Amino acid sequence: MPGQGYVQIYTGSGKGKTTAAVGLAVRCAGAGGKVFFCQFLKKGDSSEWTALQPLNDRIIHRAFGTGKFIRSEPSVEDRQLARTGMAEAIEALTSGDYDLIVLDELLGALTKGLVTREDIVDLLRLRPRQTELVLTGRNAPTELVEKADLVTEMCEVKHYFQQGIAARKGIEK
Repeated sequence: MPGQGYVQIYTGSGKGKTTAAVGLAVRCAGAGGKVFFCQFLKKGDSSEWTALQPLNDRIIHRAFGTGKFIRSEPSVEDRQLARTGMAEAIEALTSGDYDLIVLDELLGALTKGLVTREDIVDLLRLRPRQTELVLTGRNAPTELVEKADLVTEMCEVKHYFQQGIAARKGIEK
């Protein structure tokens, strides 16, 4: 997949950031591209990964999280997983092996102090020209928004979670 790659950010309080990134990964794989999909904060055990197993030669999926929502200070394990995830993301990015790299919830890891803005700016600097890079998560900092080529904000208007509805298998997980 020759050509120019760009930096995309999917952010905002609404549902659909990861879902959009998974859809892009499937599109890229369907066009013959190779994808590295790295999840921060998440355990990586949601239903989409079961469905995408037949594409595991084109979509490499790695997860670096405990799957627990971090409500207070991140644990030692959270910090270690984020460091390992960043190391693998850098390795994938600099390898030149991937057409698309998705760093799902990297912005959430930033909000929780597991990575720094400088870490993310370094990733942007390391990105090969032909590699598409997608960052997801709430609260994208202005500095990163300005550096990105495409930014989509998912805006929550109404959500049934507010009525106490838990995440449902096949829909939210």
